[in-house]
Amino acid sequence: MIPSCVGTATAGPIDAVPTICSFQALADTFAGKGPGVSCSKVARKQPAGSVPNFGVGEWYGYLLTGLQPNKRSRLSSLHQAKTRMPCPFKPAVDGLAQPCNKAGGVCSFRAYVTSGDGSARPASGNAGKLRVACPSRFLGSDVEEAISARLLGTKEPEVIREVGFLTSELAAQQQPNEQIDLEVADDLEARDADPGSDVGRIDLILRNPDTNLWCAVEHQAVYFSGAKMGPDFLAIGKHTGPGLPVPGGRRRPDYRSSGPKRLMPQLQVKVPTLRRWGKKMAVVVDESFFAALGSMDTVSEPSNADIAWVIVALIDKGHKADLIFKEVVYTTLERAVEGLTAGRPVSLPEFEDRIREKLDGLDRKHKELLKKLQKENLHPGL
Repeated sequence: MIPSCVGTATAGPIDAVPTICSFQALADTFAGKGPGVSCSKVARKQPAGSVPNFGVGEWYGYLLTGLQPNKRSRLSSLHQAKTRMPCPFKPAVDGLAQPCNKAGGVCSFRAYVTSGDGSARPASGNAGKLRVACPSRFLGSDVEEAISARLLGTKEPEVIREVGFLTSELAAQQQPNEQIDLEVADDLEARDADPGSDVGRIDLILRNPDTNLWCAVEHQAVYFSGAKMGPDFLAIGKHTGPGLPVPGGRRRPDYRSSGPKRLMPQLQVKVPTLRRWGKKMAVVVDESFFAALGSMDTVSEPSNADIAWVIVALIDKGHKADLIFKEVVYTTLERAVEGLTAGRPVSLPEFEDRIREKLDGLDRKHKELLKKLQKENLHPGL
């Protein structure tokens, strides 16, 4: 008989729920003596400040830590009603605000820890820094001016947004009324595109109006993996106690999906063409994103670079956060790829050793599977 206290349980923000029973009763149960034990479970909260967890940093442009409970409740109600909210960072069109396109309205995330009173507070140090989660968060700051000053020689560039860079060959070759084979057309954008339409865009083009020099700009936010945000939005609206509610579930910034899987293919497609044209690509990322990259050999002169990594930071200003320019790092495309993959190729002998190890492992697994199948009493079939 195994007592019910063996193992642990979890419930919401409570981790590692231990159980209480006497040592002798536990020993007797495992020895098959006595009636067994029924142990009571005692919930133990994480010690204050022990395990950071990511939650909302900015919500519809507002710093969550700077919002009073009534305003948090109001935002939560608007969100639950699926109200179209304005994006405070996109430029207005003829005086009209543009809508937020994020389903949850989260501009940035940050890590929180649990305080002694059970509420959440931002983690200290690098863990508590705001991480940009929406590309639009990079807009409406002095970052474009900083890029243009370094690459174009002017602090007053013309800004052209979302310029088509790739044209769908599949769509362009399609004849009128011709049906595309969906098994062949794996690219969803190409599948839905009109003949010759754009299927890949560059976020921004900055142009010096005096010299006609221009450069491309890409914004790369970080994706987050883990628990859904819906329960957090409800908890934020209902929380009236001190501080903020502790983020529910577990989530983390997914730099692997954001960098090698998303950004790297974009650079590998766009930068070679820009390089042939004699143009530069500026990639805007926040400081935490850049710190997550592998080491890259850099160059000191923009003329020797393909990519200008433009590193920014979100600075907590109480009710809102300011996006500030920090530095520019210049690299070639090849060195950028090494940094995004966060590794360099192993030597040939080491790689061949790994092949042999895999073959040995496959041989062992084959023998284990064979023994298992020999014991199976399978029906011979029809």
